[in-house]
Amino acid sequence: MGSCNLLTTTGALVIRLQFTSSSSSSHLRIPRRSLTALRCSSAPTSQGKKEMVKAIRIHELGGPEVMKWEEVQVGEPKQGEIRIRTTAIGVNFIDVYFRKGVYSAPAFPFTPGMEAVGVVTAVGPGLTGRKVGDVVAYAGNPMGAYAEEQILPANVAIPVPPSIDHKVAASVMLKGMTAHILVRRVFKVERGHTILVHAAAGGVGSLLCQWANALGATVIGTVSNEEKAAQATQDGCHHVIIYTKEDVVTRVKEITSGKGVNAVYDSVGKDTYKASVECLASRGFLVSFGQSSGRPDPIPLSDLASKSLFLTRPSLMHYTATREELLESAGEVFANVANGVLRARVNHTYPLSEAGRAHADLEGRKTSGSIVLIPDSSS
Repeated sequence: MGSCNLLTTTGALVIRLQFTSSSSSSHLRIPRRSLTALRCSSAPTSQGKKEMVKAIRIHELGGPEVMKWEEVQVGEPKQGEIRIRTTAIGVNFIDVYFRKGVYSAPAFPFTPGMEAVGVVTAVGPGLTGRKVGDVVAYAGNPMGAYAEEQILPANVAIPVPPSIDHKVAASVMLKGMTAHILVRRVFKVERGHTILVHAAAGGVGSLLCQWANALGATVIGTVSNEEKAAQATQDGCHHVIIYTKEDVVTRVKEITSGKGVNAVYDSVGKDTYKASVECLASRGFLVSFGQSSGRPDPIPLSDLASKSLFLTRPSLMHYTATREELLESAGEVFANVANGVLRARVNHTYPLSEAGRAHADLEGRKTSGSIVLIPDSSS
């Protein structure tokens, strides 16, 4: 039997049975009072078939426990799009901000994640420059990296050099390009500068310290414990301050002979803002690029006037808004990884299904360097 049609009449249910072996059909009349159950099925067709993959989904704001491991549909790429099979996913504090509601997600439920590497499995109609089998990475929009497969606009995908491991690439795309714009475009670090980097052992902080050191700056870093202090030293910090044991402002003044630093790179926010301002030299730059401890209180202009200070709150997306800017930034990152200037520290990997645990460890300051999620199907 290939199909069945249900026709209702006033007193009974009429079933038309269509047989695939012939063109004939028959009718069966069943009184409603004697009908207890009926199931009809048809042979599946290829039309409308949707491919299901696993992804992290967030239906409500909250802690790591709101991250659910669910099936989602992934369709075919449209014009200007590609589909990738994800091989490695970078975890960043911006993912936490969206999960908690510090930043607003476009809709609920949503899949977090803004940094991934994958293999192209399909390209949209008429697309040139990308083909099935290419290894690409992306950082920034669109959000949705915490998934086994994803549809992406082709113009955000960056080819990954064959010499760079997928986990390394996933760990340096967003963080590496952030470090690039911070030291080369927001405040251009040069030889002779002295800078202060908060959270120097973190994902961005680690790369910031390495890059600034290579540019000839004197680098001061803050960390929470001895283990992270050792890593910060290896990453190019000339002076490391363990803020749980030492006063940051006092130590910076000692290191700089009272002059202060030319720039502070602050990803912590609420807990470090006042110290950051006090550590700056005259006409110094406070570069606030994160708020892991919470949103800073409103900043009175008088805080800046005392030393003619500059304050900026950059976003990577504004500095990579064009394809040319994106390629330039990513190219600088991959080139510095290849020549050894930047050493990616992939210190923690988790199965994608355990992304909630990765977030809990990140927020609990149990991690250093970069965190990468590996799709369960690849592990």
